[in-house]
Amino acid sequence: MTDDPLRNATEIIEKSIEKDVIPSVKSFFDEATFTASHVVYDPTTREAAIIDSVMDYDPASGRTGEASARKILDFIHAESLNVVWQLETHAHADHLSAAPWLQEKLGGKLAIGARIIDVQNVFGKIFNVGTDFARDGSQFDHLFEDGEKFRVGKLEAMALHVPGHTPADMAYVIGNVAFIGDTLFMPDFGTARADFPGGDARQLFQSIRRLLSLPRETRLYLCHDYKAPGRDAFCFVTSVGAERDGNIHVHDGVSEAAFIKMRQERDTHLTMPHLLMPSVQVNMRGGHLPEAEDDGVSYIKIPVNRL
Repeated sequence: MTDDPLRNATEIIEKSIEKDVIPSVKSFFDEATFTASHVVYDPTTREAAIIDSVMDYDPASGRTGEASARKILDFIHAESLNVVWQLETHAHADHLSAAPWLQEKLGGKLAIGARIIDVQNVFGKIFNVGTDFARDGSQFDHLFEDGEKFRVGKLEAMALHVPGHTPADMAYVIGNVAFIGDTLFMPDFGTARADFPGGDARQLFQSIRRLLSLPRETRLYLCHDYKAPGRDAFCFVTSVGAERDGNIHVHDGVSEAAFIKMRQERDTHLTMPHLLMPSVQVNMRGGHLPEAEDDGVSYIKIPVNRL
């Protein structure tokens, strides 16, 4: 392996194909939040990672639920898998993570990118959470650095830092596939927004081009799909080649300047995700609810006229 994370990730993909060490993937789609969660596992050792799980949340009542996460739990049990990682691609703004609930049932290290510290600092101020809230990523078991290698059974894996949507976004190359979070959507829907605090359209373009430098046949598993106009089914698996050839925002030939202009103009017309307030407050805490107050109840803050 070289010191170049992208080159190393490419070698992992090529070696996976050459040695026929291919991951199995089972995806779960939560239509309420348009979120795709994935279980990736080594079919030989049965070791698994759960990526971007969803905890149900009703904003009208403030109640949480485990129906979505239980589907993953049931699958893990049915397939006799051993969970070694609970992976988050970033601190999501559109759904609450179910990682702590699943970790309690199944184990596995809870991990996210090391730049979660930046997100905690920014949103810690926005939500005025006070000095008791640790802004050091300690709510997670592991913080991945760019290019860091890990394993899922016999599957070689690597974390790649892909900022732009948020400062902390990570993609996970596992065997010959990659889980890329919100960085890209299906080719007919385009790319992630970059207007959240800490987001940056230039960084997003550079991160996307980095991912699209992986081998063309690399399967890309996405975190969301919103069914582009004219498409009847939800889709959340694509490929580097399909994105390079046909992504409506960032196909080959789109310049950085053109992308930044498009992304900034488009983002000014987007509304905030309706679960942003609860999602970020929970997810920056590693999927845990805010600490209960003296009445034993957790509370979600809504900063008025702040965002």
